[in-house]
Amino acid sequence: MSQDTAAQAVQVARLYYHQGLTTDAIARELGLSRPKVSRLLGFARRSGLVEIQIHDPAEQPQTLEAQLHARYPFLKVLVVGVPGGSGEALWTERVAVAAASVLSSLLQPGMVVGLAWGNTLDAVSRVLTPKTIPDLTFVQLNGSANAADFMSGFVSDTILRFARNYGARAQLFPVPTFFDDPATKQAMWRERSVQHVLDLQARADALLYSIGSHTAQTPSHVYAAGYLDAHDLETMQQEGAVGDIATVFYRRDGSFDGIALNARASGPDLRLVQRNRMAICVVSGLGKVAALHAALEGQLMRHLIVDEMTARALLQYPDAGPPDDAPNAERPHLARSPSSD
Repeated sequence: MSQDTAAQAVQVARLYYHQGLTTDAIARELGLSRPKVSRLLGFARRSGLVEIQIHDPAEQPQTLEAQLHARYPFLKVLVVGVPGGSGEALWTERVAVAAASVLSSLLQPGMVVGLAWGNTLDAVSRVLTPKTIPDLTFVQLNGSANAADFMSGFVSDTILRFARNYGARAQLFPVPTFFDDPATKQAMWRERSVQHVLDLQARADALLYSIGSHTAQTPSHVYAAGYLDAHDLETMQQEGAVGDIATVFYRRDGSFDGIALNARASGPDLRLVQRNRMAICVVSGLGKVAALHAALEGQLMRHLIVDEMTARALLQYPDAGPPDDAPNAERPHLARSPSSD
């Protein structure tokens, strides 16, 4: 984007959206061709110079937002509308686009943003609108290494897409997702290079993450890639874990203290999530409803971006199943083994 093109696109957008001029009138006033004006308007929308929002008080997503806020007063909610009868892949796509737009509007120069990797954030990273924000830093919230793949390209690519999109710095976290021994983790946490990452995480202005659940229709990366063995899964089931954030697990009531695997997990203490006023959770899919409900019970987010069908099922949980028009709907149930999205 050249400065001249951007300036001209802004000028055209102001005349079109603020003053209500037609493309013909703008072309005459600026001495441009009508196709040139149309191209500049399209460029303004694609590049993020213009953001279009529709507020319809009669629209179902807004009703769901009000109901969720009434149930969880601490929560700011964006419910993303989806076509009736559509599949979860489309829901995720719509939610990812909405999350990308929200993120671009919230980010400011000098901010530090913590990212927890997974399928959902990978989807968000692929639909970001290019925008340069000075002195912005993205920091990975949990390690991505396992015995089979010490530095997952899936994870690093996601983090780097965010950084490149905004002209920002990326601080990766090349440590195991789960340590074999809690003592090894504690020793690693004393290293200066690791302490630097932990310090960035602790002072993050915003956190962006999803909810992990093994009941998700698309298997999450940590579960599908073998980060957890059979003993881990059995232990988590016995301890009542229903979901995770950044590979740190929590129970049905949102509590997380005393879960054995968390002592070996590289993700942050979830108190960090509870304290952060810009903790943004992006969720899509009926298989995550139980885990999402538990996270809200523990106030493990301040902002929620969710599709319409999942929002409806959340409001009904645990008294009723998902909405009748959801495809292949099954009643959400508690996770019997954990994963991270």
